[in-house]
Order: sequence, then structure tokens, then C-alpha cells
Amino acid sequence: MKQDRFLIGILIGIAVLVAAALVVFFTRKDNQVYVTDDTPTGVVQNYVVALYKRDYEKAYGYLADLEYKPSQDQFHQAFLNHNVDPSNAGLEIGSVEISGDSASVTLSTIFSQGDPFASGYRNTEYAALVREKGAWKIKQMPYNFWSYDWYNVNTVPAVPAGK
Repeated sequence: MKQDRFLIGILIGIAVLVAAALVVFFTRKDNQVYVTDDTPTGVVQNYVVALYKRDYEKAYGYLADLEYKPSQDQFHQAFLNHNVDPSNAGLEIGSVEISGDSASVTLSTIFSQGDPFASGYRNTEYAALVREKGAWKIKQMPYNFWSYDWYNVNTVPAVPAGK
């Protein structure tokens, strides 16, 4: 009899935990919302939200018009081919430093482990922005949100065929 009550108590406890988890899951606030993009932090947030929502055209619009900017097709292909994959990282936006037409936004990139008992880790990195025609545009972001070859000239010279 005592064992039956103990087992029933455990089952009720499990049911309460499952119900609480479902309530939290369905009532949590969606943090993937667009904000005004008139500040460097707003531009960074909107860029990341657009990537999470797979709105690559909108995300591309936040890139600076600098030399060696990827084409819209190259940008889109980087995500489709998983060369750039923001799905396995979260981002926490920190402080911003503005100096004239340049800005730097402190970002904490948060990575989770595949193991449910392992704690994740975070890296502190920076986003670099420039002001173009009165609007803030991104010229560099952390790796999971950016390809290493965007805005970089290929430093290896091409060798003509046959030489």
C-alpha cells in the first residue's frame, strides 16, 4: 500500500512538471521581433531576426555598401549551403560605442551543447557598423551570422592556366 501511494505521488509530480513545462512553452514571449532600425543596436537586432526568420532579402538590406560586398545571391547561398548557420547560436546585444559615422556593438554569442546536462558557453564579440546616407549598415558580424569572405579581397593571386 505504501508503495502504491509513493508511486502515485511520483506520477502526480511528473504530471505537474509536464503541465508546467507546457504552460511555459506556450506562454513564453517571442523575442524575435523587429524594432526600429535607427540605432546600431536596432539594426543588429533586425538583421539577426531577419536571419532567424529566413528573410534573407531583408537581412541583406542591412549590409553596408562597401567594396567586395557579396551579391544578394551569394549572401542567400551562404545560408542555404549552411556556410553561415545562425540556428545553433543565440545572440545577446550589449553596449554600443558610436564614433562619428562608425559604431561598435558588443555582442555575446551564446552556444548550447547537444547534451541536455551540459552548460553552454558564450563568446563576447563585436558588430561593426557604418552610417551611410543617414542609416546604420553592418560591415562585420560574428561568425555564425556572417561569412568570413564577405567584404574581404581574395589575397591569393589567380594563376593563369598553363603556367
